[in-house]
Amino acid sequence: MKVNTQEVLRYLGYRGQAADEDIYRTIRDCTNELMQEAAPRHIHQTVNIKRLDDSRLMVGFTCIDSRDLSAHLAGCDQAILFAATLGARVDMCIQRCSLLSMGRAVIMQACAASLIESWCDESEQPLAEAAARRGLYVRPRYSPGYGDFSIEHQIHLLTALDCPRKINLTMTNSYMLTPTKSVTAVIGLTREKQSCHINRCMECTAKNCPFRKAETP
Repeated sequence: MKVNTQEVLRYLGYRGQAADEDIYRTIRDCTNELMQEAAPRHIHQTVNIKRLDDSRLMVGFTCIDSRDLSAHLAGCDQAILFAATLGARVDMCIQRCSLLSMGRAVIMQACAASLIESWCDESEQPLAEAAARRGLYVRPRYSPGYGDFSIEHQIHLLTALDCPRKINLTMTNSYMLTPTKSVTAVIGLTREKQSCHINRCMECTAKNCPFRKAETP
């Protein structure tokens, strides 16, 4: 698990621009603080997928109406329900930082965002290896809030995985995860060798997302 400096700079809006040494120093300092506070955990469960029509599908025991998710899971008969968190102390670290310096807190937020993505990638790797032994490949993670996959489905993933009890991950009344540096997602399993979790942004329909990675020609 690590913070990707280039990813942090992208989160901060440095696209093709050089950052000064103070920014790099702050990124290093924030990274060290976060690594001391992080208590990463994750949980997963494999479920079956049943298609009801062009947009509706049963993912485990949950009926989801989403054309984007349905298209993303095309060719998948199973999926992995996935959740990961850096823990509550990371939130506390960011809150303390915001009381002292909002500029530093922005960088801390970006570092934490990179760290949770790194933890998700690290946690997903054994799942991909286990799937490969079954002749399956993983699709990129697809989270509630992407495209027309309603954020309201956050509760279904948390409930199915028993996240509050097992990894202390809950949500607010507005469906925001708490701790905030957490992720829930659906990971499709397919026999088609065409997916790669590294290019997950290319699978998302949110073309104007400021965190979107630049597409290569």
